[in-house]
Amino acid sequence: MRYAAATREADLWHAAFLRRLAGAPSPDAVEGRLGQGAFLVLRLVDLLEYQEPAYGDAFHYQHAAAERFCHELPGDRTETAHLIDLIRSAAAARHEQDVRLVLPALLAYGHHLEDELRLAEALDVLETAVRVGGAAFRPADAIAVRLRTARVLRKLNAFDQAEELYGQAEALATTGGDRHSLLLSRIGRAYTPLGRGNLLEAERRLLAVLEDAEACGDRYGQALAHQGLGVVLSTGGRATDAIPHTWRAFELYEDDLSRARALGDLGTMLLIVGDAVGAERALTEVVRRGTTHEVVSNAMIELMHCASYRRDRVGFERWRERCEARVDRMPGNMRVDFQLKAGVGRARFGQFDRAEALLTSALNLAEAAGLHEFVFRIERIKAGLRDCQEEVALAPEAIAESALQSDGVRDVSRSVAQLAR
Repeated sequence: MRYAAATREADLWHAAFLRRLAGAPSPDAVEGRLGQGAFLVLRLVDLLEYQEPAYGDAFHYQHAAAERFCHELPGDRTETAHLIDLIRSAAAARHEQDVRLVLPALLAYGHHLEDELRLAEALDVLETAVRVGGAAFRPADAIAVRLRTARVLRKLNAFDQAEELYGQAEALATTGGDRHSLLLSRIGRAYTPLGRGNLLEAERRLLAVLEDAEACGDRYGQALAHQGLGVVLSTGGRATDAIPHTWRAFELYEDDLSRARALGDLGTMLLIVGDAVGAERALTEVVRRGTTHEVVSNAMIELMHCASYRRDRVGFERWRERCEARVDRMPGNMRVDFQLKAGVGRARFGQFDRAEALLTSALNLAEAAGLHEFVFRIERIKAGLRDCQEEVALAPEAIAESALQSDGVRDVSRSVAQLAR
């Protein structure tokens, strides 16, 4: 189950972490040191593949080096805690001759890297779990690692590989009678046609999952299905229908991170229907909560979009600069979204040459990544770019006369206002 070609230029294990070290501004930079520490720790984990006594000394020396280095890393960094936990788990696995003891720490570290948008590194860690764990996986772990890896691959726009792993997870869940994991696998598979631009198929799959999740009372499965439907409907130009689904997902989620993701989606949709005030309330709340790099970056892109919608030039530039500072950590689809909305903003302020350059760059990125829905959207915007001078002169209120026409949207907007108090 190796998909290194999706992200790596060579087969060298953990090269993604060496690239982080090489890209640091100085040898003493914290991010570079964390990358070096991760490389040392993962090389320690690699030695768990070899249980022969001859490797005992190698493990001992590597353990001492990794432990010494990581205890000198900043203690207030979450990644430091993950690395130290990995060292302890690897030592326990070696002592007990049970490689399964290291798998929870590997999965947790991979999840952290994914949340921080270090997707190549997250994939490396998950591949390490598969390579080292081998046949030792419990059924639940085998499903979990496939779901996690598929999600990372999906974010890297490797949809074929992601769908293959979702299918494997679905088959394992069916065999083991794990209804919850089966729902998660099916929801993941529903997102792959969305990435390719097949909205009808994505909607069909998600509706079927939602019906089954409701039938078996799976609250988290219902929340994921509602949120997925919100994204699909909004992407297809049906934001008014999408908003109640997304708000329902927010209500069903019980953890802060999932609620923040749903709130970010909701802010995007409220802006689409013309409720800029409600959108900014929702998105500002997401940034205030400061959950993960991915969630906050998405919210900042949408706040930039809100500012250009309101023709707030100062606000637009402020949020654009904050997004620019994060662009190196953005995956392909987020970078396309940022350039697209920055281009739209430039057009709204009458800077059509700069807008066209940004939209062309976004289009090239989307085509290279196979993001068909983005390609269709950007092409439509580029085709009408020179015809939108009249719109630039209009007030935002005139552009969105139909805002808040739906009772459902009005109810959600009032609920969002309560969150900000």
